[in-house]
Parts: sequence; C-alpha cells; structure tokens
Amino acid sequence: MSIEVENISKVYGDQKALNNISFSVNTGEIVGFLGPNGAGKSTLMKILTTYINATQGVAKVNGFDVETNKQDVQKSVGYLPEHNPLYLEMYVKEYLTFNAGIYKTAKTRINDVIELTGLTPEAHKKIGQLSKGYRQRVGLANALLHDPAVLILDEPTTGLDPNQLVDIRHLIKNIGKDKTVFLSTHIMQEVEAICDRVIIINKGEIVADKKIKDLRDEKEQTVIVEFDYRVEDAFLLKLPNAKTVKNTHDFIYEITFSTGKDMRSHVFDFAHDNELKILQLNQKNASLESLFRELTS
Repeated sequence: MSIEVENISKVYGDQKALNNISFSVNTGEIVGFLGPNGAGKSTLMKILTTYINATQGVAKVNGFDVETNKQDVQKSVGYLPEHNPLYLEMYVKEYLTFNAGIYKTAKTRINDVIELTGLTPEAHKKIGQLSKGYRQRVGLANALLHDPAVLILDEPTTGLDPNQLVDIRHLIKNIGKDKTVFLSTHIMQEVEAICDRVIIINKGEIVADKKIKDLRDEKEQTVIVEFDYRVEDAFLLKLPNAKTVKNTHDFIYEITFSTGKDMRSHVFDFAHDNELKILQLNQKNASLESLFRELTS
C-alpha cells in the first residue's frame, strides 16, 4: 500500500475536522479526494505530508508512519499544496536548483523535471512572469524533483483557464502512469478526467469510496456536444434512446440517453448527416454528480 489511513481524527478546539476516517491507496492508483469546501480534504493532506499531526489514529505513506518517521515520509512524497508557495523573484531553473540542493538531488534531475512538466519554453523566465498554469507546472516540477513514489496534490487546477486545465490534467495523468497520485479537488469533472477511484468526504467523514468505472450508470448516460450551429431540441430527441435535451450555452447541448451504450457515434453520425460540425463531444458521468449531491447536500 502507498497510503494507509486508520481511524484518523483531527480536532481543533471544539471542531472535529476529521472524524475517525480509514482507507488505503494501492501503489499506482490515481485517487480523487472529493468533497465540498471545509469537508476536511486539506487537513488530511497536511497530516499525510507531516505538516500537522493527527489528534488520534495512524497514517502511513510508503510504509512509513507520518508521526514517527517524518523524514522518510517527506522523502517519499511530492506535495503540491492548494496555495502553491513560490519565490516569484527567482528564475524557474534557479528555483528548482535551490530546491534540488535541499533534497540533495542530482542536478541532472532538474532538466528532467523541466522537460517532464513542459516548462522548457519558460525555464529562462522569472516565476513572477509566468501564467497561473505555468506556475502550477513549476510547483509540480518541484514536487517531482526527488522522484517521489507518491504525489499528493491539493486542488492543483483551481483558478486555471480551460486550456491550462486540460494541460495540467494531461500532465497529472501522465505522471500517474508510474506514481501513486492522491488528488484533492471539489471539481467532479477533475475526478472523471484523471482518476481511477474516488473517495468522497463530507463534514470530516468518508461517505463514499468507489471505483470510477463502478459509478457509471448502466441505464443512463449524458453526452455533451457542441455544434457550429443551433439545433432544435426536437431534432436531437429523434436520436436513438434520447431521453432529454438541454441547451446549456450557445450551441452546447447535453443529451441524456436511456442506455449504457456509448452514444457518441450516433451523435457524430447525426452531425454528419445534417452537415453540422462538432466542436466538442464528451460523455458526462451523471451518476457521480448525483452521488455527490446526495451524500453532501
């Protein structure tokens, strides 16, 4: 197991931020830690990265106890906190060289993480000159410097524009091919795009722990499609198994089908037959949204 959490609680005065939670994360898994603001996500991540101690319970990372083997845990973990702390006056490569010295990491590793995180075009700039997306890449590069077995990422895509969002998601997915990733977020689409499994927390307690593939509703699905032209709902409802159609914005439609079969090919054929161009075509995991609302409302 890469992460083991057993009966962990954290109390601040009269407030119980975490209430006797337990779970484990297998080596190589990408796990989404989902919950509303104030649910306890960041508190648990700070415990797992040795920033704070739990009030009770045991947590281990890579087999090392987070309280009695703090240095071993720190060597095993790459951490990107929610508010990514950076020295804005330092150059990208200068900043990574500084941290490599702290980690006692070979200098050759600096160029490796710059390339891995797509920072090569910006490596000569000061961090303060970078966009939010590239600053997040610097944070990820820093978390990867010592080649940790486990990555713990707290809200890594908050505040990014759509293009930056896609880039960082792809980067995390790529990194997760050979590392364990524990990813905190309150964005459900994040979990769908990146993760193998989701753990939902509410008011300091785990309320769900499921594989993403097990959450997919076998009887219903929603397809999000953007055309280059407005289409009447009545025409889209003629698609096989179409149940409802919702025009969410401009030429973007959410079509719900009463079947578990992937209906994107039918939407594509519809567009072709009606001489429409498709600008985006995605599946939406309606069951994850429903589960989240049900368990956290």
